[in-house]
Amino acid sequence: MSRPIPPDRLDRLVDAATRIFVEQGYRRTQMADVADALGVAKGTLYLYVESKEALFDLVVRLADAPRPLRPPATLPLRTPKRGATLRYVRQQLAAGGELPALAAAVLTRKRPTDNRAELREILEQIYDVLARHRHGIELIDRSARDQPELAALWFEGSRSGLVGLLVQYVRRRIAQQAFRPVPDVEAGARLIVETLAWWAVHRHWDSHPQVVDDDIAMATATTFIVNALIREN
Repeated sequence: MSRPIPPDRLDRLVDAATRIFVEQGYRRTQMADVADALGVAKGTLYLYVESKEALFDLVVRLADAPRPLRPPATLPLRTPKRGATLRYVRQQLAAGGELPALAAAVLTRKRPTDNRAELREILEQIYDVLARHRHGIELIDRSARDQPELAALWFEGSRSGLVGLLVQYVRRRIAQQAFRPVPDVEAGARLIVETLAWWAVHRHWDSHPQVVDDDIAMATATTFIVNALIREN
């Protein structure tokens, strides 16, 4: 008689695999590394996934999913067809990166009545999206050398698209004299994204982390950017 699988095993597997893929990258990660991190025999992993490719696909899909995870109907998960993980990430980036405040600001040419409130709302929405997907973003970031097509979706697609929208927004507000001028708008927009991304995502994997409450981190990062850009009349 086979032993029942612990109900939290899938959660622990995804968390352990995410940590190892982030630490070592896709190519260097071995199934044995994940098994050691999970505290099980290597063969136990194959009750859940057929291969390392299937494990990576599972992690990409579930790293940021709410816990507890719902086990798939059929286990072990088969090795995904070529391009399946890439298509999933592309769909998620298209559907999950909605930033209504920034979109409205770019589409509306009229200067807002409260520039400070508008900018803060935009920054907080960006921060929230990054924070909610931080494991997936870090996973793609650390696997970039081994998964160049996957990395391109984030670095050349989603992130570049976000920077492009911010360039339009910041340039318009500078022209309206709502923002202070900056030497280069493109560099300024990238600075905004990287500042928010570091606090929302990358600080959680810092080798010497500074313990900061998530709400305080967001408030501090957004306040610095707001105070740097807003032009007081």
